[in-house]
Amino acid sequence: MRVEVIIPTLNEEDSIGEVIEGFKRLGYKDIIVIDGNSTDRTREIAKAKGAKVVIQSGKGKGQAVAEAFQIAKGDVVVLIDGDGTYLPEDVEKLLEPIRKGIADHVIGNRLENFEKGAFTRLNLFGNKILNALFRFFYGVELRDILSGYRALRREVYKSIDLKKHGFEVEVEMTVETLANGFRIVEVPIRYVKRAGKTKLNPFKDGLKIGWAIYNLLIRFSPARFFLLFGLILIFLGMMVGFYVVYDWFRGVSHDLLAVLTTLLIVSGLQVILFGMISDFVLRSNVQMRRDLNEIKRTLEELRNVDGKKD
Repeated sequence: MRVEVIIPTLNEEDSIGEVIEGFKRLGYKDIIVIDGNSTDRTREIAKAKGAKVVIQSGKGKGQAVAEAFQIAKGDVVVLIDGDGTYLPEDVEKLLEPIRKGIADHVIGNRLENFEKGAFTRLNLFGNKILNALFRFFYGVELRDILSGYRALRREVYKSIDLKKHGFEVEVEMTVETLANGFRIVEVPIRYVKRAGKTKLNPFKDGLKIGWAIYNLLIRFSPARFFLLFGLILIFLGMMVGFYVVYDWFRGVSHDLLAVLTTLLIVSGLQVILFGMISDFVLRSNVQMRRDLNEIKRTLEELRNVDGKKD
């Protein structure tokens, strides 16, 4: 199984060398650094340590990951940040479920074992809120969807169509994996204090990630996505309707508002119904993808068994 390590970077001269050396010591030689036009010595250090350096054509972590997935050729890619917060020696924990054939996409869960100072109180609180929001909307028991330490099989990373260019990329990778019918699991990893300053803006990026969690819901469950819009329309219709009925008892009629009430409530019900139909079609497609993936895995296992016999 050929494993490629992908490291998106931007001004990580204090830590990139240690990250690359860590993987080299473990025997992982295929290391690609996607550099977002660093102004420090990140690229020079990465090249000196033996990594392949690619200068990012666009901006943002999401765009860097999308570009890396396009050029990657490994059976499995390991995605890790270059700031030294993740430990290379934990890579075996991520690869084990893939080697055992029980996962296609593995996420390193930082929230169970992190060093003091690795998270600020605000970042830790925000992480927990966003993860809880994800579990509420998607009904999938994942605890750290924002982790930047992941392992993905070739079939997964080549099927992911990334549109988000910022820190929302982790959410998008998770949702795309689920929507494409692949298996995703979490494993506990260690998380340590970063070298240098964080590039994450807790409020600005937190709002973007929260919106991405809801916005991407249409890729996973249209019924839940459209339910909110439908309920808002119905609620507005009921509010207008209460006002119409209240004034009617006082001897004042509002014919146009009565029509508006009907339109709002009917439109809300139609939006919800449309979401339910779309959800049925999408889930049927997802189940079909899962069945096809399972058949493909079975055929690969049989081919491997036959190859060993020969």
